[in-house]
Amino acid sequence: MSDRRVVTANLPEDLVSRMEEIAARMDRSKSWIIREAVSQWVAEEKRRYELTLESLKDVDEGRTIPHEEVMEWVAHKKREARKG
Repeated sequence: MSDRRVVTANLPEDLVSRMEEIAARMDRSKSWIIREAVSQWVAEEKRRYELTLESLKDVDEGRTIPHEEVMEWVAHKKREARKG
């Protein structure tokens, strides 16, 4: 039994054409390119999700900055940028 499954995706023609060009240039299959792209996207999405959970934990534990304080900091940075 294989540990792989086939997944079908309907992609725009121009995207497939660019993928085929890259596959030929890299001497890789389209499947390899798709596998790499999906793997990287899944890893990035996992990272974002973990950061979101971490941020929500900070909020739950009261580690926040008041809106007014943030706005004062932004205004200060804008003034500094205008000065040079």
